[in-house]
Amino acid sequence: MNRTRFGQDEFAASLPAGEFDESFARIEALAKVLDSAVRIPGTKIVMGIDAVLGLVPVIGDAISGAIASYIIWEARRLGAPRWLIARMAMNTAIDTAVGSIPVFGDMFDVAYKSNLKNVALLKRHAEKHGSRYGRRTIEATYTVA
Repeated sequence: MNRTRFGQDEFAASLPAGEFDESFARIEALAKVLDSAVRIPGTKIVMGIDAVLGLVPVIGDAISGAIASYIIWEARRLGAPRWLIARMAMNTAIDTAVGSIPVFGDMFDVAYKSNLKNVALLKRHAEKHGSRYGRRTIEATYTVA
């Protein structure tokens, strides 16, 4: 098995040099749309389409969980190790399960930003292990509450 950019996955070994940056930018943008696309006027509360989809009982949370799974799939494709993928999957599972609870789940969706957390986990891992694999520092423009 080939050691790659920041993991031990053979899939990432075949990525062209700029594809990591493109993929990371794509999942970062998706996480922002899902978790923090809109600020509620007059407040400091931000929410994304994950919270809006959560208003539709059961199906809405299942759809947002499926969309969030793309971030995990992309992280795996980029060579993230299994323990990181498991942690990201747990964040998404918690968000999907608790988010499906009526009323409480809707408030939880606004507060628990699993997609931004998952991107932050991937970013930290890539920065920590990136120098071994020829990675430069990844610039992110968001914060996780």
